[in-house]
Amino acid sequence: MDGKELLPELLTAHGDEIADHAGMPLSVLHDLGVVPSYYLRYFYFHDEVVGEERQRPSRAAEVAEIERELMELYGDPTLDRKPELLAKRGGAFYSEAAVALIASLFGDDPGVSGAEQVVNVRNAGTLPFLADDAVIEVPATISAAGPAPVSVAPIAPLFRGLIAHVSAYEELAIDAALRGGRSRVAAALLAHPLVGQYDVAGRMADRLIAENAQFLSWA
Repeated sequence: MDGKELLPELLTAHGDEIADHAGMPLSVLHDLGVVPSYYLRYFYFHDEVVGEERQRPSRAAEVAEIERELMELYGDPTLDRKPELLAKRGGAFYSEAAVALIASLFGDDPGVSGAEQVVNVRNAGTLPFLADDAVIEVPATISAAGPAPVSVAPIAPLFRGLIAHVSAYEELAIDAALRGGRSRVAAALLAHPLVGQYDVAGRMADRLIAENAQFLSWA
């Protein structure tokens, strides 16, 4: 704010709360010098996360059960409040973000048009280390003319490497989805930072293809 670095004060005042939300020790936040997304835990604490996931149902199974229970609740015509169970479904506040985005794109409200929102856009040079057609999620000014990404501060090599790594996987995964072929599927998996082992990527590719053969015209 006004050129003053506030992160040390933020971590001092709310460090434990932020660390708990990110699922990482507070010391990691101090070492990284950022407020990390909780998604980074999948990369920086991979083995720990895998161990936890093996001890409980998959997220897909949890969501399926939540959806089943929600459908039963919604079937009650006397229901007149938002079910508490909905908070466990995920995706909170997306509806508000979507409405704000639509309002900005229509540009009818001067108080909304031109607002800065976090959206997915084509890179187009915003992050110079990625391809122009890569999809990135950044703050952008939204108006009837569309999104205009705001300037992004230079990204440290530690994070730049991870972003580029995941973007390469996405590019290869799209190629595999469009053109098919076992070698393309395996290459995409090999590029993913959570796989990165040739034999593992090959076995995963074989299983993915076998399990989804009915949906693949080339399998």
